[in-house]
Amino acid sequence: MVEEMKSEMAEVTPLSRGDIVKGKVAKVEDNQVMVDVNYKFDGVIPISELSSLHVDKATDVLSEGDEVEVKVLRLNDEEDKLVLSKKAVDADRAWDDLQEKFESGEILEAEVADVVKGGLVVDLGVRGFIPASLVERHFVEDFSDYKGRTLSLKVIEIDPGKNKLILSRKAVLDEELDRKKEETLDSLEPGMVLEGTVQRITDFGAFVDIGGVDGLVHVSELAWTRVEHPSEALSEGDQVKVKVLKVDKENERISLSIKETQPGPWDKVAEAVKTGDVIKGTVKRLVSFGAFVEVYDGVEGLVHISQISRRHIAAPSEVLEEGQEVQVKVLDMQPEQKRISLSIKEAEQEADREELENLDRNNNGMNVTLGDVFGDQLRRLK
Repeated sequence: MVEEMKSEMAEVTPLSRGDIVKGKVAKVEDNQVMVDVNYKFDGVIPISELSSLHVDKATDVLSEGDEVEVKVLRLNDEEDKLVLSKKAVDADRAWDDLQEKFESGEILEAEVADVVKGGLVVDLGVRGFIPASLVERHFVEDFSDYKGRTLSLKVIEIDPGKNKLILSRKAVLDEELDRKKEETLDSLEPGMVLEGTVQRITDFGAFVDIGGVDGLVHVSELAWTRVEHPSEALSEGDQVKVKVLKVDKENERISLSIKETQPGPWDKVAEAVKTGDVIKGTVKRLVSFGAFVEVYDGVEGLVHISQISRRHIAAPSEVLEEGQEVQVKVLDMQPEQKRISLSIKEAEQEADREELENLDRNNNGMNVTLGDVFGDQLRRLK
């Protein structure tokens, strides 16, 4: 009856298979939508022709009164049958737009419609697939929380004939990283102190991310004290402060130092040790002109051969050996030049003087003084 009234009241639009027309949604059922396209009778959009993605209920896509553009799939006037497709119109337009974006490399945005085995699905007028390996730059075990998220994507493969559209978020992230890396390289200068994250640890050092680009902290630049293996001092993921030593922008090589951002042993020893102090040290090296004694972590001072013993010696090895612990007196401190002059001989004399003075104090009540007993020795020490 409604169709007869349409025919009598208004001129109907002639239709043929393949035509694209506009219409208004007249009724929405669970598995189909009735659309008035100004024809002799309403057309039907089956639920399978509503979207390129799976649809549970037609009401998820269209509502009564909505205007919609559709394509005529089948027309049979004798049976009053008009089958329409919204999906086909969306797809025709989408493929043209997506082809342009593919050729230009333009970035597009889409909401994740579904998480399926092997990746993610988006609706871009056609079904787009993002393989799991192209979602992030790192491995992702569970994609369940990606549904509903809007992602920036690039088309990396397109074939309308096979209804194939492959997208990549990783390509967008890679481009962003390259851009950030270039900006970082352009801004880097030797002497800058930056915050970074330890990315990888190797036998010869650690690679630290300082803003999209990795720099190498050689094992010798990890600490002021000796480090046998970088894993002794660092772990992947550690946040560290680094100083830029050298930048090779052309080859993207950056040399960094962690120890240069920390107080050095010579800074510390200047606060802990003063000229005239008698301190303990360890003989590290013997040379023809004396011995180098470590008096603080990473700090060695020289005991000249003339300051090793009270008696004349021809070589330091006559009285010393590497690894031996000794008492030394600080004769001269020049931390800014990384030089300390030491004396074993004077440390021994200091010890003797202190011992004799203690004996003198303990024997004040005696008629015989220490001066009487040790006069010659005391005179030699003064």
